[in-house]
Amino acid sequence: MLSIMDGGGGGARSRRKARMLQFATLVFAVFLVFLGEFVVGQSSTYVRPPKAPAKSDAVEKHLQERKSLTASTDPDQMHISLAGPGQMKVTWVTSSAVPATVQYGTTSGHYTNIASGVTKQYSFVLYESDLIHDVILGPLNPSTTYFYKCGGFGAEFNFTTPPPSGPNVPIKFAVVGDLGQTDWTATTLEHLAGYDYDVLLFPGDLSYADTWQPLWDSFGQMMSPYANYRPWMVTEGNHEIEDVPLLVESFLSYNTRWEMPYNESGSTSNLYYSFEVAGVHILMLGSYADFDTNSAQFEWLQADLEKVDRTKTPWLIALLHAPWYNSNSAHQGEGDAMMEAMESTLYAAKVDIMFAGHVHAYERAERAYLKKPDPCGILYITIGDGGNREGLAGTWLDPQPVWSVFRESSFGHGELEIVNATHAYWSWNRNQDHIPVMADDVWITSLSAAQSGCTSKSTTGAIQSQNVDDSNWEL
Repeated sequence: MLSIMDGGGGGARSRRKARMLQFATLVFAVFLVFLGEFVVGQSSTYVRPPKAPAKSDAVEKHLQERKSLTASTDPDQMHISLAGPGQMKVTWVTSSAVPATVQYGTTSGHYTNIASGVTKQYSFVLYESDLIHDVILGPLNPSTTYFYKCGGFGAEFNFTTPPPSGPNVPIKFAVVGDLGQTDWTATTLEHLAGYDYDVLLFPGDLSYADTWQPLWDSFGQMMSPYANYRPWMVTEGNHEIEDVPLLVESFLSYNTRWEMPYNESGSTSNLYYSFEVAGVHILMLGSYADFDTNSAQFEWLQADLEKVDRTKTPWLIALLHAPWYNSNSAHQGEGDAMMEAMESTLYAAKVDIMFAGHVHAYERAERAYLKKPDPCGILYITIGDGGNREGLAGTWLDPQPVWSVFRESSFGHGELEIVNATHAYWSWNRNQDHIPVMADDVWITSLSAAQSGCTSKSTTGAIQSQNVDDSNWEL
């Protein structure tokens, strides 16, 4: 049950120790056919070294220290998210009632603005959440650092807004999926903190609470130092469903704690929405909402794509949880029904990249359509390797499909740098002990660019590259 209020009581915080993981890798090598030429598809030969000393004790100690030192009115479990053009949503939790207000300004300690929002609380069987506050700030200037304070209590925090809108505006995305809250999660978060990204994209499976609600609290505390200064944009995974028949509706915890800007994009569900930032239009699709051609999600998708102007947002990116192109033995075929319903629509719209999670490994596919290499198809990337408690998916199909370029069973994260309207650079970085190691990378040409060979008059517009030598670009 969800309640929205101006303030009220709360329950005690709970902590739960992160679980240890097992991991494995398996190696395959086959040939990939692309555009009539033979290219080598890779199954990585990397073998993970013995596990580094466990961090779970250190993480638990940190959380317990926060519990003892933080007043009940101080902000906890903080994260920020984009909330429409020139707006940022601040979400935090307290165990005692505080005003749902945020003071903010561009100078530390000097707050020239104050914004008000809502306070929410939900019940999950015998669990009652603490008070969850959502406040939207704005209008905000692009590429600007703002200092803010939540509810009038606790420490000051700060965030930097993303770059301005524009087709040639550079922007950096961090991409991570299936995080959970383990020692390897902690390593992934440390690596992300070393990357100066503007926005984080998260294709589902956040806390792995699986109905045990205190794990949502510990997840929020673990993410807070990383999610309170850069916006995190998420979509749901299967571990967010958490339905209890006759007692708890599906996605109650997720929808209450991680409300995304779905209304702003014309969606009626927090399970699917879109947003724009710099020169990128991003579709956050719902693998666990109805998706057939008669569904509300499909109707929304068609309407949303009609609004896309590739002269303003030359890059079109999609995220969902269950991958459509997957050569791992785990979760085989689970995305097929959604692919059958939507792939032709997204292909016609010239979606550039699709990120998925669910499979606990990394895989990059060739541009493809209907499970065949296609130079005008979507570039599919599975990145469900953030560090979850279920371990790695180490068994791959043999032979490797012709559309599969690189695959590896390791934890890690991705970095996507949009350079300009026509070109972007993608890299995947594995966790090797506590050092990020770049293991796969590729330059990407947008399908809206004339040099892609896939444009139509309606999509090329005035898009031009900026002094880029295309001879070294792969896709």
